[in-house]
Amino acid sequence: MTQTQSQSPATKPPLSLTAFFSLGFRPFFLLAALWAALAMLLWIGALTGVVELPTSFDPVSWHAHEFLFGYLGAVIAGFLLTAVPNWTGRPPLQGAPLAALVGAWLIGRIAVTTSLFWPAVLVAILDLIFPCALAVLVLREIIAGRNWRNLIVVGMLALLILGNLAFHIEAAEGAFAAQGYGLRLGLAAGVMMIAVIGGRIIPAFTRNWLMKRGAARLPTPPMARFDVVALLVLLLALLAWVARPDQSLTAAALILAGLLHIWRLMHWAGERTLSEPLMWVLHLAYVFVPAGALAIGIAGLTGAYSATIAAQHLWMAGALGLMTLAVMTRASLGHTGRPLVAGLGSTLSYLLILASVALRVAVWFAPDAASALHALSALFWIAGFGLFALHFAPLMLRPRPAG
Repeated sequence: MTQTQSQSPATKPPLSLTAFFSLGFRPFFLLAALWAALAMLLWIGALTGVVELPTSFDPVSWHAHEFLFGYLGAVIAGFLLTAVPNWTGRPPLQGAPLAALVGAWLIGRIAVTTSLFWPAVLVAILDLIFPCALAVLVLREIIAGRNWRNLIVVGMLALLILGNLAFHIEAAEGAFAAQGYGLRLGLAAGVMMIAVIGGRIIPAFTRNWLMKRGAARLPTPPMARFDVVALLVLLLALLAWVARPDQSLTAAALILAGLLHIWRLMHWAGERTLSEPLMWVLHLAYVFVPAGALAIGIAGLTGAYSATIAAQHLWMAGALGLMTLAVMTRASLGHTGRPLVAGLGSTLSYLLILASVALRVAVWFAPDAASALHALSALFWIAGFGLFALHFAPLMLRPRPAG
């Protein structure tokens, strides 16, 4: 039994704001999970007329914005502020500067949610302060540490910022921003982040896990030549989808990208990780990258453009939602000194998010039951992220155990 496991409640260190702001994953992962649950609850309330959100965005656009740029932005910040010091060997952002960055994220959420009371330009500025500051911080650390390999991350952050800006412009002009250029650009940036970073960490984590168990078959080394080709095809397909989502050539490119990334995933030995949820969830979450590309591509080729909204949720809720939950769980356990094993609560949270995605996509096949399916999907989503927040909040607020 480890020291962490043997601690009794009486010997646990007290909750501490100093610990909370000691590393980026602590505040950002916890706030991201809380916002994922609360924003979904507010959206359902707005759709049913129980809650009247004081936002100038229509309810669907607010919902899409706050997941893609609000929730995802916080998860990216927590991941990068924790990973970049490992990449560069430089000290992490902590204390008052980290608290200020968290404050900038909170101001963005408040500004967008209460945007009915403020000029659209001011709302956009307040919302964009956080991602711009994050991009500058990450770029500074990469340059100072001469970690040129990870400059691509700053490029993807820049695309996410441009998508957010475009979303604000479209919303201010009265367009349905939830299906505009801004959303597609932001979603494309998020999918590429998963494809690039996931392509590094999933086979690496899997290889380490399997080697400890003496497995004969190991994953292909990450970022091999085929991976580069698959990533380039996905990037071109996503850019085409952002610019011309209704073109047959775009649909064909997405299908090709989907097939390449299925083949890529098959080389990571995911079927050998079924005994550990913390491992198989990474592989399962990545499945949604090619699944989303194939679904959107097939919908485009068959002319079923109305189905693309449901298909996009394979990326939005499936790839982004489940992958970020998986990464938050693993990073939180590892950086708080806990064993890298998913407990019952974490496993249940994965299953709840999977059920939420399945129910949301089921609307495509059963439109007459859309209201009930949306409601159930939302409840599972709230429960999944609520479980993460409930389980990990004490860990985020306590110092890492010694030893």
